[in-house]
Amino acid sequence: MTQKVLIFDFDGTLADSRKTLVHIANKLAGEFGFDRVTEDEIIRLSNLSSREIVQQSPIPTYKIPFLLRRVKKELNQEIKKLQPFIGIKETLNSLKSQGFLLGIVTSNIENNVLDFLKSNQLENHFDFIYSGSSLFGKDKIIKKVIQKHQLLTDHIVYIGDETRDIEAAKKSKIKVVAVTWGFNSAHILAQHNPDFLIHQPQELTEIFNTKNIKISVE
Repeated sequence: MTQKVLIFDFDGTLADSRKTLVHIANKLAGEFGFDRVTEDEIIRLSNLSSREIVQQSPIPTYKIPFLLRRVKKELNQEIKKLQPFIGIKETLNSLKSQGFLLGIVTSNIENNVLDFLKSNQLENHFDFIYSGSSLFGKDKIIKKVIQKHQLLTDHIVYIGDETRDIEAAKKSKIKVVAVTWGFNSAHILAQHNPDFLIHQPQELTEIFNTKNIKISVE
C-alpha cells in the first residue's frame, strides 16, 4: 500500500494520562515495594531514557511485567476520564482530511484505547490499533503492521513521547517525530536524534504540509 501512514503512540502522545498513571503507580507502591513517586522524581525520570529508567528501577526485573499488567488494569477504571492533549483533536481532523491513514501502536491494552477514543469522539479517526505487552517491543508490533497492511516504510512516520518510541521507529526503519508534551523531556529526546522534535500538536500539520518528510503518494 502506498497510502501515507502516521502511527501514533497512545499514553503521553494522544492521551494526557501522566497524572493518572502516577496516581496508579503510587497506589501500587506498597504492594510492589517501591517508594511513592514525587513531582521531583517525575522530573528526574523524564530526563532519563526508557532503558535508564528500567535499569535504575528498585523493582526487580521479573516483577516489571506484573506491575505493567496491574497498571493497565487499574487504568481501565479511569480511562473514560482522560482527555486528549490540547490541540490533538484539531490536528487529527486536519491530518485525516489530508488523506493520511492514521493508526495507533501502544504498550497499553486495546480496550483502554478504544474506551478513550469513544469517550472523546475520536473512534472514527483511526484505521487500526495494535497493542503489545512488552515495554521495548514496539518495533515488533510496527513490523507486524507493515507486513499485514503491506505498507512501504518510506511512507510511514511514527509519533511518540518517549525514547523507546524513537528506538522502535529506527529499528523498524521508519521516520519518527518525538513530542515534548508527554513523558520524556525535550533534552533526552533530542539526544536520541528523532527526525523531528515538536512541542505542540499543531506542528504535525506544519511538518507534513512542508513536504520535509517524503511520504506523499507519487
